[in-house]
This record gives sequence, C-alpha cells and structure tokens, in this order.
Amino acid sequence: TAYDVQKLKRIGSGMEYGNEVTSKLDILGALNLYLDFINLFLFLLRFMGDRK
Repeated sequence: TAYDVQKLKRIGSGMEYGNEVTSKLDILGALNLYLDFINLFLFLLRFMGDRK
C-alpha cells in the first residue's frame, strides 16, 4: 500500500494530465487503496484464524 500511496502522490503532483483525467485517476487510485486494505484485512483474518 505504501507503493500505491506514493504513486497517487506522483499523479496528484503532476497536473499535466488535465482535470478530467486526473479525477478519473484519483477514483481509480482510491479504489486501489480500498482493495489493498480489504486484502490485507482478509490476509490477517486467515492468518489469525488458523490458530487453535
């Protein structure tokens, strides 16, 4: 997720794309981060759930 955050910062600082493209990239970046955190949460559930 740190890689994705840095990628979003690079996209945000480079405003040469235009407003419409930048807003679409923002939405895709937010979705990417959201899915990263969900996958991390599921990984932790699986990891902790195996212990009995």
